[in-house]
Amino acid sequence: MNLSDLPLEKRPLTGGSRAVVIALDRGILTLSRHWIFFLNTFIFAYVGLPFLAPVFMKLGQTGPARAIYTLYSGLCHQLGYRSWYLFGERANYPRDIFKQFTGIDPNDLWAARGFIGNDQLGFKVAYCERDVAIYGAILIFGLLYALPAFRKRVRPLNWFFYGLIGVAPIVLDGFSQLFSQYPYNTLAIFAWLPYRESTPFLRTLTGALFGLANAWLALPYLAASMADIRSELEIKLARVDAALSSR
Repeated sequence: MNLSDLPLEKRPLTGGSRAVVIALDRGILTLSRHWIFFLNTFIFAYVGLPFLAPVFMKLGQTGPARAIYTLYSGLCHQLGYRSWYLFGERANYPRDIFKQFTGIDPNDLWAARGFIGNDQLGFKVAYCERDVAIYGAILIFGLLYALPAFRKRVRPLNWFFYGLIGVAPIVLDGFSQLFSQYPYNTLAIFAWLPYRESTPFLRTLTGALFGLANAWLALPYLAASMADIRSELEIKLARVDAALSSR
């Protein structure tokens, strides 16, 4: 049978195609060996970039700052009264005092979202207090998980405890706040809810628990998957290297 008679997916790779596949396999092997480093680097960048926005604003570099705010605007509500601030009078301006300091009605969500800050009040981080805690906790767990001694002792978080400590607090805190406020409190289905605004402490606590629970659940499974991939590719590439060296 001629090779041309075989289905495309069953034909042996030769020449340039074979070289590309081998190179991809070697790249995936490198990723599987150092995945926690690459993951932590990505999370560090994701966590750290929003803090550069107020730094750039303070330095007068408004272009890079606004680029960061715009980038994260699709990932977070960025409401000014639920964000941290750098270089100002306070670290935060909760809803009950937000209008007093900024002149913006908290119910004007677009204005509250668009408020970046100023030299007196400081400049806000490009994502909210809860997001800072979520991704900060993921990064901290990831850095600990990079330690072999820690990694060997950690097993995936039980699903019951994931729901209990990770999901339940943030759902209770977030949704009780969301549905008790405008515009949802104008709907009959939510009108019975008492008005409630969370606090920076509760947002940080529930966000940190959610981030920790997600990392604790996911990273051990990801480590096991990477170990399987690494084992398979090491065997495969060892055969390839042996075949190439025998030529």
